[in-house]
Amino acid sequence: MSQPQPVSVTDLDVTQLADVRKQLEEELNHLTNSFAQLKQAQSKFKACIENVGEVKAANIDKTILVPLTNSLYVPGKLSDPEHVIVDVGTGYYVEKTRAQALKHYEAKVEYIRTNLDALEETIQKKRDNMGYLTNLLQSKLQAQTKG
Repeated sequence: MSQPQPVSVTDLDVTQLADVRKQLEEELNHLTNSFAQLKQAQSKFKACIENVGEVKAANIDKTILVPLTNSLYVPGKLSDPEHVIVDVGTGYYVEKTRAQALKHYEAKVEYIRTNLDALEETIQKKRDNMGYLTNLLQSKLQAQTKG
């Protein structure tokens, strides 16, 4: 069985170019949405770092609001400022020291940052390709109307 041969976009007709442009636009929208979701996740982990930083011995026995969901909080008292409960994903929670929790969340932020950098590079390449395709499509349309 033979391998598919690459085709230069300059060899495509206007209809095919429009289809390729539409597909590229959909990919770009998907990547942009993924980028926004990763940014949001990174912000949440940064907020977790700040929250762990607020758990101090000075706040022992003070009333706090404990999040049960994103919109539901219940009152509680801070009894052990050296340990926190960390959501490690898929519904699992682990008790960690504050230092371990900070390390966990900082690693998450760094992992997401690395993915964001790679995704940003991919998005930029797709945008460059989109610009090239758009210019090529416009020039082919102009050539059609003149011809």
